[in-house]
Amino acid sequence: MSAGNPAQRTSPTGAGVPRPDNLLLRVASAAVLAPLAVAIAFIGGWPFVAFWGAAAIGVAFEWLRMVAAGDEITTRLVAAVALGCAAVAVALGQFGWALTVVVAAALLIAALSQAARRAWTLAGIVYAGAVLVAPAALRRDGEFGFVAIIVLFAVVWATDICGYFGGRVIGGPKLWARVSPKKTWAGAISGAAGAIVAGCVVAVAAGLPSLVAVAVLAFVLSAVSQAGDLFESAVKRRFGIKDAGQLIPGHGGVMDRLDGFLAAAVAAAIIGVLKGGIAAPARALLVW
Repeated sequence: MSAGNPAQRTSPTGAGVPRPDNLLLRVASAAVLAPLAVAIAFIGGWPFVAFWGAAAIGVAFEWLRMVAAGDEITTRLVAAVALGCAAVAVALGQFGWALTVVVAAALLIAALSQAARRAWTLAGIVYAGAVLVAPAALRRDGEFGFVAIIVLFAVVWATDICGYFGGRVIGGPKLWARVSPKKTWAGAISGAAGAIVAGCVVAVAAGLPSLVAVAVLAFVLSAVSQAGDLFESAVKRRFGIKDAGQLIPGHGGVMDRLDGFLAAAVAAAIIGVLKGGIAAPARALLVW
């Protein structure tokens, strides 16, 4: 089995003919996915967990295909069953059991994988598990959970949009040319600035007590989001793949759409849990 779809491959140095600008496809996909994500976040509960559980399974499938870990059918089956069980545990509020299941599945799939790819496989299943656990940990806070998810959406989406247009309009030095040739420092700064504004707008609308704290949080999460984007770009370049999948028109795969959000969600969940415990991480994240 190959490490990925040959049609998606590019050379590790980024050589090859670039695809045409797919901005219209990106906008159309976002116009469908963004309202759906907000609606699911508003509903919360089982639908929210099921949504992110499905996303986690999608990420696991794409990662396993990307790294060519071994028997794709077996490893995907184990990943799907484990992440499904983890989703049930999360929905029941048993985050300890969910994490245990994810780690056990990561170890099992690593054992089933090619020796040279075991570390990559293990990391990928943990990465996929975080797609489920981090947003769910924040959303379970009945008072501030929905607001925390909307702040995350606002920060990550503003980072992407403002970074995209800031980089195109201003240009200038590259952020990390070897990994992501199109990203610039101007785009990174524009994305962070947009994230601060978006975060503060949500904070005002939600009546949060400290705009300064939210502004600092938005800046930090924007930086983490951009780091997550670069991390996935580095991994894909390591395996000679441009897009993790083709599920979402204009965006590629689930991994391609969630890379920045995942990093920001994990950082937000860690901050919230460390500050306020697992019972109310969203409140601890937003109220300073």
